[in-house]
Amino acid sequence: MPKRILSRSKITAEYDVKRDARKRVTLRSTPYEYYHATEYADGSVVLEPRELRVPDSISRRTLHGMDAAVRNLDAGVAGDEFDLSEVQELLDEA
Repeated sequence: MPKRILSRSKITAEYDVKRDARKRVTLRSTPYEYYHATEYADGSVVLEPRELRVPDSISRRTLHGMDAAVRNLDAGVAGDEFDLSEVQELLDEA
C-alpha cells in the first residue's frame, strides 16, 4: 500500500503492529487515553486524540429538571424530611 501523508504534523513514532486474536492493536507511549478511529475502504485507519472533559455549561435537560424540582418544592410536592446528622457522623469517622 502506498504511504499517504494525512497531515503536516511531525512524525514522532512509526512502527508496525499486529492485530491480536480479538482484533485489537496496541499503541505505544500514547499521550492520550481516548482516540476516535476512522476506517477507510482501502484498509487505512486514522486515530484522532479525544479528551473527555466536563462540559462548560449545564445541559438544557438538566436545567429543565432543576426547574421542575423547584416548582414541585414551591407547590409543596416534596418527600418527607430526613436527618443528615448520621451521614455527617459517618463522614467524620472516615
